[in-house]
Amino acid sequence: MDLVLKEEHGFSYIDEGEGEVLLLLHGLMGALSNWERVVEEFRSEYRVIIPMLPIYDLPLLTTGVKSLSKFVHKFVKHKGLKDITLLGNSLGGHVGLIYTLAHQEYVKALVLTGSSGLYENAFGGSFPRRESYDFVKEKVEYTFYDPATATKELVDEVFATINDRHRVIRILAMAKSAIRHNMSKEVHKIKVPTALIWGRDDKITPPDVAVEFNQLIPNSELHWIDKCGHAAMMERPEEFNVLLKAFLQKIKN
Repeated sequence: MDLVLKEEHGFSYIDEGEGEVLLLLHGLMGALSNWERVVEEFRSEYRVIIPMLPIYDLPLLTTGVKSLSKFVHKFVKHKGLKDITLLGNSLGGHVGLIYTLAHQEYVKALVLTGSSGLYENAFGGSFPRRESYDFVKEKVEYTFYDPATATKELVDEVFATINDRHRVIRILAMAKSAIRHNMSKEVHKIKVPTALIWGRDDKITPPDVAVEFNQLIPNSELHWIDKCGHAAMMERPEEFNVLLKAFLQKIKN
């Protein structure tokens, strides 16, 4: 499926289908294609929107998770969205948490998968051997339970990104911002229904993170996907979509 990127007022985004809004937020190394199977599955019943987060475009001094949350709010207001179900993977989950805390009146529900916000074994913490393709390949494979999920196309994309000086500086700044911004004392204020859909073999935000989120977020439910790493919607799309569909049915008005 080819996703059509729309450009409007400084925003780049995908907008497919109509109905209740599913707003998808990608991770630090994530691309819009990470959500392809979710878009495919849900665009016949929902309006599925994925904004490109400006990870590489913020001024260095303001490169951080809070700036991304402000960007999401500008986008939401620009598109006139409300009653959003927000889905976030990895850094996108972290941004979703910050956004939900600041703007619960816009958010109907929250879905987190492999979300940062408590602690993570940061992929973006440092790149001591970023010019080594094998090193990068190993790092990308570490994201998944099955290393074969790290296709050559995906590894090439990450390799190109972290060997671009402008981009790697911002990735490091964003990763540090995410690590510093621990939300354990705030997430109890989230009132909206929350689904945690987690890979049982996630090495970046390990299962303990999901358990802690589940304990801290009052109206949350936790679902595991076996033999699955940090990006469940990519590695186990069928199971992910079944769990997501059941949650969306449950919160239907």
